[in-house]
Amino acid sequence: MEKKLTRSVNDKMLGGVCSGLAKYFGLDPTLVRLGYAFLSIFTAGFPGIVLYILACIIIPKDTAI
Repeated sequence: MEKKLTRSVNDKMLGGVCSGLAKYFGLDPTLVRLGYAFLSIFTAGFPGIVLYILACIIIPKDTAI
């Protein structure tokens, strides 16, 4: 079965990017969210916000509900 990176529709906080990444890599979504927040804070916040917005635009939504 082919793995496809998608944004989560069911388990999302903002855009579903972190949850989609967690599902793709088989990780806990909470840990991915915490890791992303930690990295965003320690890189002065701005690059993390821009990357998240770009990921929301580029990564398609999960159509299977």
